[in-house]
Amino acid sequence: MAKRKICVVVTARPSYSRVRTALAAIQAHPELELQLVIAASALLDRYGKVGAHIERDGFKPDAHVYMVVEGENLVTSAKTTGLGLVELATVFDNLAPDIVLTIADRYETMATAVAAAYMNIPLAHLQGGEVTGNIDEKVRHAVTKLADYHLVATHKAAERVIRMGEDPDFVFVTGCPSIDIAARVLAEPSPDINPFEKYGGVGAEVDLSNGYLVVMQHPVTSEYELARRQVTETLYAIRDLGLPTLWFWPNVDAGSDGTSKGIRAFRELEQPRNIHFFKDIPPEDFLHLIKRSRAIVGNSSVAIRECSFLGVPAVNIGSRQDGRERGPNVIDVGYDRAAIMRAVETLLSRPRPQGVPLYGDGRAGERIARVLAEVPLKFTKRLMY
Repeated sequence: MAKRKICVVVTARPSYSRVRTALAAIQAHPELELQLVIAASALLDRYGKVGAHIERDGFKPDAHVYMVVEGENLVTSAKTTGLGLVELATVFDNLAPDIVLTIADRYETMATAVAAAYMNIPLAHLQGGEVTGNIDEKVRHAVTKLADYHLVATHKAAERVIRMGEDPDFVFVTGCPSIDIAARVLAEPSPDINPFEKYGGVGAEVDLSNGYLVVMQHPVTSEYELARRQVTETLYAIRDLGLPTLWFWPNVDAGSDGTSKGIRAFRELEQPRNIHFFKDIPPEDFLHLIKRSRAIVGNSSVAIRECSFLGVPAVNIGSRQDGRERGPNVIDVGYDRAAIMRAVETLLSRPRPQGVPLYGDGRAGERIARVLAEVPLKFTKRLMY
């Protein structure tokens, strides 16, 4: 019996961390064949060249799709999605997968979903049913309606997907694969990582021995024109706190150019002595650094998802994560430097929170592979013209 071909499309740094253990489980499953497509910002050096990390982890890509249109605004986001739809349709036609797996809620995910749906290829969607405060929620729910199989992280997410009219028999609570990595990190002693030697970056080489902060702040696509002003508030708050800080580069979203310019201008004008900036670090090292940190600051879902499991205090800024299920580790604040400083100081004065398995127990990857191997195929033959 031929193996079932599962085509996974990875378009960005967070997409890879969300699916990596599922890739390994699919690759190891005796009844599945992994087809891997690396696309969009995952191929670009300025966002960490995630494709190189993927290959170093032992995954061989079957196709590369260059689809990012320069500009980092709403127009180029739409054009990137359109170009991705054109290119991915050709890739799917060549690879002839039995199931396409798409991840979460980035705008490029729409290209994957539409191409698969229009080509009568069953579509599995990872992390549907969640709620957030920007355009990602529209994308996520649209992909849910295009998808045939729903691999969700929480029971509340499953309930939302079913309320959207999806068949409960095809909604599976698997947990989030990124928690699989967090579970391994939590169980291991932290290695002696020197991020400056290993990953370079720019800025002052800060002393990490007495604790440090991690910052990751992305633009909010529905507020993209405010991105520079918003990140500037965080930059001043972190500088004025004076704590050693590891700051990570934003995703390629509408407004990321404003966020990046804000960081560069601040770095050149203020020359902060307590902040070091990085493009990208592989998931395990990144989570080990977070686990050892005193707190994470910004608006990344890592603070909500992995840090709830790890028990890392988190200051969540602004509306990007509005509506997402939270653990006891999170304080929410607006884009105000004084409020950000107070929130960090409040968290650091409290006992470290207990981790909670809100988004999974560390076994999502194997559950996802099992579902993909056993679920009935909704289309037994591709529509041919």
